[in-house]
Amino acid sequence: MVKGRVVEAGTNSIMKGVTVTVKNGTSKTYTGEDGTYSINAGPDDILVFTFISMKPVEERVAGRTTVNITMESKEEALGEVVVIGYNTVRRGDLTGAVGKANVEDMAKAPVSSFAEALAGRVAGVQVSSVDGQPGAGVNIMVRGPGSLTQDVSPLYVIDGFPVEDFDPATLNPEDIESLSILKDASSTAIYGSRAANGVVLIQTKRGKAGKASITFGASTGFQLERKKMELMSPYEYIRYQLERFPSTAEGWRYLAGGKTLEDYKDVKGEDFQDYVFTKGKVNIYNLALRGGNEQTKYSVSGSLFDQEGIIINTGLKRYTGRISLDHTVSKRIKVGFTAGYSDVTSWGQVISSTPTSSTSSYVMFRTWAYRPIGFPDSEGSLVEEPADESSITPSDFRINPVLDLQNQYQYNYNEQFEGLGNVSINILDDLVLKVSGGVRKNGIKYDKFFNSKTSKGSPNNPNNLDGINGSVLHTKTNSWSNENTLTYTKTFNQKHTITALGLLSFQENKLLSDGYSSRMLPNESLGFAGLNEGIPYNPVNTNSYNTRSSYGGRLDYNFDSRYMVTLTFRADGSSKFAPGNRWGYFPGAAIAWNMHNESFMKGNGVISNSKLRGSFGVVGNDRVGDFSYISMLITSTNGYGFNNATPLLAVYQSNLGNEDLTWERTTSTDVGYELGLFRNRIELTLDLYKRTTDNLLLNAQLPPTVGFSTAFKNIGKIENKGLELTLNASVVESKDFSWESSFNIAFNKNKVLALTEGQRSLDNAVQTDVNYSDNLYTSEIGKPSGMMVGYIWEGNYQYADFNEPAPGVYVLKPEVPSNGRPRNTIQPGDIKYRDLNGDGIVNSDDKTIIGRGQPIHTGGFVNNFRYKGFSLNVFFQWSYGANIYNANRITFEGNPNGRRNMNQFASYVNRWTPENQTNEHFRAGGEGVIGYHSSKYLEDGSYLRLKTVALDYALPAGFLKKLYMTNLSLSVAMQNIFTWTKYTGLDPEVSTRNNILTPGYDYSAYPQPRTITFGLKANF
Repeated sequence: MVKGRVVEAGTNSIMKGVTVTVKNGTSKTYTGEDGTYSINAGPDDILVFTFISMKPVEERVAGRTTVNITMESKEEALGEVVVIGYNTVRRGDLTGAVGKANVEDMAKAPVSSFAEALAGRVAGVQVSSVDGQPGAGVNIMVRGPGSLTQDVSPLYVIDGFPVEDFDPATLNPEDIESLSILKDASSTAIYGSRAANGVVLIQTKRGKAGKASITFGASTGFQLERKKMELMSPYEYIRYQLERFPSTAEGWRYLAGGKTLEDYKDVKGEDFQDYVFTKGKVNIYNLALRGGNEQTKYSVSGSLFDQEGIIINTGLKRYTGRISLDHTVSKRIKVGFTAGYSDVTSWGQVISSTPTSSTSSYVMFRTWAYRPIGFPDSEGSLVEEPADESSITPSDFRINPVLDLQNQYQYNYNEQFEGLGNVSINILDDLVLKVSGGVRKNGIKYDKFFNSKTSKGSPNNPNNLDGINGSVLHTKTNSWSNENTLTYTKTFNQKHTITALGLLSFQENKLLSDGYSSRMLPNESLGFAGLNEGIPYNPVNTNSYNTRSSYGGRLDYNFDSRYMVTLTFRADGSSKFAPGNRWGYFPGAAIAWNMHNESFMKGNGVISNSKLRGSFGVVGNDRVGDFSYISMLITSTNGYGFNNATPLLAVYQSNLGNEDLTWERTTSTDVGYELGLFRNRIELTLDLYKRTTDNLLLNAQLPPTVGFSTAFKNIGKIENKGLELTLNASVVESKDFSWESSFNIAFNKNKVLALTEGQRSLDNAVQTDVNYSDNLYTSEIGKPSGMMVGYIWEGNYQYADFNEPAPGVYVLKPEVPSNGRPRNTIQPGDIKYRDLNGDGIVNSDDKTIIGRGQPIHTGGFVNNFRYKGFSLNVFFQWSYGANIYNANRITFEGNPNGRRNMNQFASYVNRWTPENQTNEHFRAGGEGVIGYHSSKYLEDGSYLRLKTVALDYALPAGFLKKLYMTNLSLSVAMQNIFTWTKYTGLDPEVSTRNNILTPGYDYSAYPQPRTITFGLKANF
């Protein structure tokens, strides 16, 4: 018989209801009201002590009859629990759908932010990059798009502080201790009106009791482009120019002085990709000091991330610092403090966002378009000439892309400070009051300057009416938050545990913006510093704020870790929709059954875990920037002015009969099953869910008498249904070798259920170099959002489609439909579309759905191998079933705009000619009606990517002891190594427009780089 007492570390308060078991045995007991226990155990047995929210403790009896135990809060062992809203819970007692990312695996990826490393790690969490530019946005979507027109990103909660519009690049991945993602409405309901799109909970590393530990990490490496687009050679280019523009002079200039086309067959041209792309660099440094004792624990960390991109004059640099302090004031009082600072600078042209002039100002456009060879009668190097003067027309201008990039001055500065504090008071042994408060200040500055050597500042650019010009914009966001929780935990009769949490919360956000643009700068040599000497225009001055008051709570009931019930409720009063708070109420409920703890499953040597759970809840989405309760001073040329006391929303509502606008509302149902086999060496998690969002904010038509033609209303509805599966396996476990594997896959089916009155579809056009005003995307009732519409491409017209009344005269046969052009203008080799309705002419009546922007399924597959001191991490990520509309091919496989001296992709060499009657590409000049989107440019965007490979070697402990080190490891890490895809563009992981209404669109995107780094990590 072994007896003893259990207390909590740091407070020495007794621990009631602790479960004590004999490891690998059947003996089991619970501590009594005074914290004591008595259990049958042998002299060599190991006792296991477990309690909800506490770190498990194993202690060998070693012949003793009295064993006293101290248990630590699981906040100090986050890797063993799941973090949920305002608390932690043992995974076995979890009732909701919560995904936990493996932070240790994510840290192996040499990337700038945790968001980049998160892709493919958690089932149901789709992570996609806008493109590969340093500092480019990352889209994170949980269980499909929950809105059509508003923000669909999750709410971030960093160390308890809720953050909207969070930039993942501002947080050092090395500072993250745990990352949980709340996916179902029962789990997210505690965050109410901001939780419709999931919640990402991040806990940062803190100090632990024990000897001070110094951790230093450094890595350096390089980045390379994954591929280049193959362009026409000088011979192919000149031949194309002569075909496309037989009557213009430029093409014939290449044949001056007796030269022939054949003379260019072996001439190597200039590929400007060789000058625009460069070897990028990555340097990462991390330093941390952590430690403390039972009373005071501390953590101090700092980092530097320095990246030069794979396109010249692009990059990102980040400095971060973080400090935390936890102190036990007395037996019943604990305090904590955290302060963080980050300074992020990114530079280079924003390649994928809509430019201020035209899409032809994109870097990749200019790189691919520039001619590969100079005229024979020209002097100087093609690479050194400022611009292609032969391309200057009233609608066209091509500057040297290398010169343009070298002179770019576009800097984004993001400076952020946060200070968080909390005090925890054990009012009673079972009752804890926690008061938390924090401030968060964010300042962003955008500086732009375009001198005469850039496309937007060149005097040779016919579209440049601003001369030397620039702009500056400052935005400041100040937020404060106060969270107050009262938690009661009580165990009755050793089997019934109740945890009740009450919540009172307040938050305020303020946004200030100011800036202006300046044109006709007289002194170019001053650069950006001379901005105030030009002619100012487009002034910006805004001031907005919103507040939120909330109350709510959660009740958890746990019977013997067999039956668990969770009830959640939150009420939010938000000023985003009205001058005063508008209240919303968000309930959630979940149940779970641990079948493996039932008597009929005891002693089962195969099934070690079997849990069935279900949940239901209602949450909201109030991140609707157009409708914030906003006081604004508009000083632009439109002449309107609102004083600082007039909310813009009130102006809308006064003209709409004070119609009540409110948050979008999501109702979610989830059923999950978890199975563990062979002592959980194999773990399977399966979730089925359905989430329906109504009250969508859509722009509705109004009656003429209202005074406005359209206004937003809560009127639409969308649905997501899906399946998520995660499989973890400890494949091999031995003394020297182990192999652990994890696989996840998620299927999501999205459907639009309702739009505004009388509206069947929400259509969207996108801008390219070619004037395609026709809508490419539609979100139609009964179908997924972001579907691609257009004409079905059927190759080219061949000679058999024509009558030949005279030699060389071709007239389209009556039974052959036209392609939208007048029938008498269509020639062999012209593009051909399918006449769906059979009326003999292809027009808007023949448009149909040609592709889908959302994938059918996404997932990831990670393997960790360990052999003695070596460890190898191999991670695959994929997306399947989505299409990409490769808009680059519109311009560079046919040149519909008829731009002279513009190069083409090498693929266009295989175009239709009388000698090469192909169906792959239409003849030179045979593009048909400009504005017809078709399946010709639609491609399979599915891909499987070897995302991360990391190899580490830890030096032997005996060797390190002589160096006063506890760990020293060397590593090599690689990112985006290989990609298997049918997509012909630079990269299939791309979406350069809105990710919901216009997904899967590729135009002049910065490709994802291939990264290789070498590093070391040392602990002292």
